[in-house]
Amino acid sequence: MKKTLLSLTTLVFTLFASFTIAKNSTTILKIAADVTPHTELLEFIQSDIKKQNIELKIYTITDPTLVNAQTSDGELDANFFQHIIYMKTQTKDRHLDLVNAGNIHIEPMGIYSEKYKSISELPDNAKIAINNDSTNEYRVLIMLEKAGLIRLKSDIKPFTASINDIEKYLKPIQIVELDPSLITRLRKEFDAYSTWSNKILEANIDLQKTRIFSEEKNSTYVNIIATNSKRINDPAIKILVKTLRSDKVKKFIETKYKGSVVLAPNLY
Repeated sequence: MKKTLLSLTTLVFTLFASFTIAKNSTTILKIAADVTPHTELLEFIQSDIKKQNIELKIYTITDPTLVNAQTSDGELDANFFQHIIYMKTQTKDRHLDLVNAGNIHIEPMGIYSEKYKSISELPDNAKIAINNDSTNEYRVLIMLEKAGLIRLKSDIKPFTASINDIEKYLKPIQIVELDPSLITRLRKEFDAYSTWSNKILEANIDLQKTRIFSEEKNSTYVNIIATNSKRINDPAIKILVKTLRSDKVKKFIETKYKGSVVLAPNLY
């Protein structure tokens, strides 16, 4: 993917950590990131990164479909926008060389509504928009089952899940599969919709007023720093991960996102 597909912001970082960078040289890290909370977290750590010379060039993602290939082939040093399960699926399906450099945070997926205040208020034949990509559709279907709206087949497979895997509708609803990028834009056409909490924040939607159900905060869908396997032991990437997992960042996440984003519980 060419740089013209991404909007570029350049930030200069000097990182505190137990890893070392040569004093008389500058390490440049090119990283593609979503705006919320990924780029916001990268920007937050800027003031604390002063002692080691690392220049971090942040590319705001406009087309996520090519970012993993760009990271795999080395045009990008890392990316910060996806959860671990999505990365593993992309790596397998597209024969990419990607690894997890470290778990950073979780964006709990939820069910939201502009019209109703609880799952129980949803009327019969309510229209609900959900993600149509197989990795995340499974995640949403599991959540709808836990919300008491559907019962799934016992042999449902995570990476090929679709509404065809619904064994029974426990409440008469209409599920509409949409591209994830369209869900918040078309939300007013539905009685409820499902997406990640960061997409709610990016769309300036009041999460507390619109969320009517949420998955657990200990979700396995952890957002990560992804990199090429050759860069897994790169000191600059290790410093980046360690800084993003600092106590200061944890407090920032808790204060700013109020439960819509949570620091991942472990490194790997």
